[in-house]
Amino acid sequence: MLYYLFNYLSKNYSIPGIGVFQYITFRMAMAVITSLLITTVYGRRLIDYLRFKQVGETVRNLGLEGQMQKSGTPTMGGIIILLGILIPTLLFAKLENVYVILMIITTVWLGAIGFLDDYIKVFKKNKEGLAGRFKIIGQVGLSLIVGWTMYFNSNIIIRQEVVLPVKDDAPVEFHMKRNTPVYTQDVHSTKTTMPFYKNNEFDYGKVLKFLGKGYEQYALVVFLFFVILIITFISNGANITDGIDGLATGTSAIIGITLAILAYVSGNTVIADYLNIMYIPNSGELVVFAGAFVGACVGFLWYNSYPAQVFMGDTGSLAIGGIIAVFAIMIRKELMLPLLCGIFLVENFSVIIQVSWFKYTKKKFGEGRRVFLMAPLHHHYQKKGFHEAKIVTRFWIICIILAIVTVITLKLR
Repeated sequence: MLYYLFNYLSKNYSIPGIGVFQYITFRMAMAVITSLLITTVYGRRLIDYLRFKQVGETVRNLGLEGQMQKSGTPTMGGIIILLGILIPTLLFAKLENVYVILMIITTVWLGAIGFLDDYIKVFKKNKEGLAGRFKIIGQVGLSLIVGWTMYFNSNIIIRQEVVLPVKDDAPVEFHMKRNTPVYTQDVHSTKTTMPFYKNNEFDYGKVLKFLGKGYEQYALVVFLFFVILIITFISNGANITDGIDGLATGTSAIIGITLAILAYVSGNTVIADYLNIMYIPNSGELVVFAGAFVGACVGFLWYNSYPAQVFMGDTGSLAIGGIIAVFAIMIRKELMLPLLCGIFLVENFSVIIQVSWFKYTKKKFGEGRRVFLMAPLHHHYQKKGFHEAKIVTRFWIICIILAIVTVITLKLR
């Protein structure tokens, strides 16, 4: 909203410095600052209100050190994160941008599902919360919206080099790339970025090429399948990771910074040409959203770090996981998520391995056996005697390393 106001003032009045709102980097910085202010200043008030309403966490006794001391800690603090994301985005982003619209929908959609889950747990006194199948239905529904829009919306395109004569009807442009003349077209595409691969691209539309003639008609189905898989897996991964103070919040902030860098280079034609990566017109606006996301996570960490004064609950954890997944899909870097979100991946698989092995051994030997002392993985280390603050710090360090490697993959092929 402020973007449009200052854009109007810049066009009609000669006010020095007002044109700075045209720069994505400035608006991103303002989004970070605003988000930090919202989450730290007003977050305190929301925590006090949640405590007044006795919106406290009911903790199951899992035999972990210091666990029962957390009983009664205010939950549903993810509302703070959602406000810290949405308000700066509405103030500083271009709201007609389709990428920004999809990110706002993602935030509200998954935030609402998580809120409903927390509401059932807290106010209905049902520890199970929203049934898992309804969470999955909600995540799949969002995935279909995102995937369908990505596939059909005329404003979601990529710029690719072409050789004359061209097949598509899109306008052909001529420009210089590293002193080499090239022709390009802005076209719809199911291509995405493939890390460590020489050409750095992977086309979902060609997955079923082995079927022979006519495989192209299944491109939408393949694309939607991958979108559903990525969004549900990463969203649930963040949800599982949110088990000890500051773990999910801190790792999400690190991932958010990395995604902001990837969005900026993908939306900047000069840098994209230099790095020889896919240029995605208009995607640079996502940097503003990423700034708000990082600011919200860091601001929430002020109260969520050990010992936590508030828990984000599913209101926050489902939303931040979904935001990360959809954001990566928007900038066509979703195949980098197994590396970038390695913490979420390992946490997810630790639960899958633990449950699967327990069921298998119980069926075969009559007694269930475990791979880990407790799943997810962070509880395994708690059982081994590590303090949760040490576990969180070390997981952050690993996440930073993974983030650096992810950025390096833009050139390492």
